[in-house]
Amino acid sequence: MSNTIINVAHSQAVTEAEGPGRRYALWVQGCPLRCPGCCNPSFLPFAGGEARTVSAILADMERNRDLQGLVGISLLGGEPLAQAAGIASLAAGVQSLGLSVMIYTGFTLAELREERDVHVDAVLASTDILVDGPYDRTQPESLRRWVGSRNQQVHFLSARHRADEDCWRQRNTLELRVTPSSISVNGFPATEAAALWKGWSRRL
Repeated sequence: MSNTIINVAHSQAVTEAEGPGRRYALWVQGCPLRCPGCCNPSFLPFAGGEARTVSAILADMERNRDLQGLVGISLLGGEPLAQAAGIASLAAGVQSLGLSVMIYTGFTLAELREERDVHVDAVLASTDILVDGPYDRTQPESLRRWVGSRNQQVHFLSARHRADEDCWRQRNTLELRVTPSSISVNGFPATEAAALWKGWSRRL
């Protein structure tokens, strides 16, 4: 277990809207790229978020693996690679739990490999699926699930999820999770989800 800190914007213990299978989703706080039309603008500033240790996140994942049947984690943002040291520690720990690692990054795989950063290299070594490239709102993706714009590429860095490739050709889904104290929406950009929820809430 590691006491390394990750600045977390939001987490979801189980979701099927952020990658193949039932996944733990974690959004980091802070991004240097500032892509126009980003679906999570409140996660762009590096200030804010919640400081969580890698060991605490892994403990939460282990509980939910056993209770919810998790198959892995999806790391989003913000920009996960802006916190490469913490993400490297987390990704290695996730693999030790027998779970897979999926990462969304605004950098391209070529850029990350050219960086020759020991922490970035460690992240890639523990990653099964990488969705790379900056979000481009002029190229909305309509044919691939879990991908924001057509310029972004899906890289299977291990053989772990290659058998799931067909599921990427399905349509995106909207996932609502309701508890006594909150309603969460996964799988749509925040602006679209907010508009949909506003319409539904008028009917309640």
